Amino acid sequence: MMEIRLANKEDFDAVRKIVRDTINDVYPKYYPSGAVQFFLDHHSDESIRGDILAGKVFLIDDEGKTAGTLTVSENEIGRLFVLPEFQHRGYGKALLDFAEEKIALSHENAIIHASLPAKPIYLKRGYREIDYIIGETGHGDFLCRDVMAKHLG
Repeated sequence: MMEIRLANKEDFDAVRKIVRDTINDVYPKYYPSGAVQFFLDHHSDESIRGDILAGKVFLIDDEGKTAGTLTVSENEIGRLFVLPEFQHRGYGKALLDFAEEKIALSHENAIIHASLPAKPIYLKRGYREIDYIIGETGHGDFLCRDVMAKHLG
């Protein structure tokens, strides 16, 4: 049975594995190598540890296996990753439902920085572009991404 739970410091390796494996498997199909490295750097060990200690990171487990992770900070959804071998089974939808319900308790809108592979999912869920960011990755490539929002009220 699917369960979403708060991550604790003992879950660091699981969160790190989910993030790194998903980025390394999926993102090279959509981004140049400099942008992929940007995402890996952005989701650094320090960033993951800090968010876990702050109580912002959640994991989704099913039958003893950890399939995905999610970070919720105020009204922002971040670091939503499902391991490639668990994708297309409803784990991402469950994590996004959870995040929206959590955010709706104290905010009217949810915000997410959408990666290229995830943008169609967010559009289907009612998210709309509110900003477009173009930035150098520091690795010789540029990264273009949408900031999206959804009214939850």
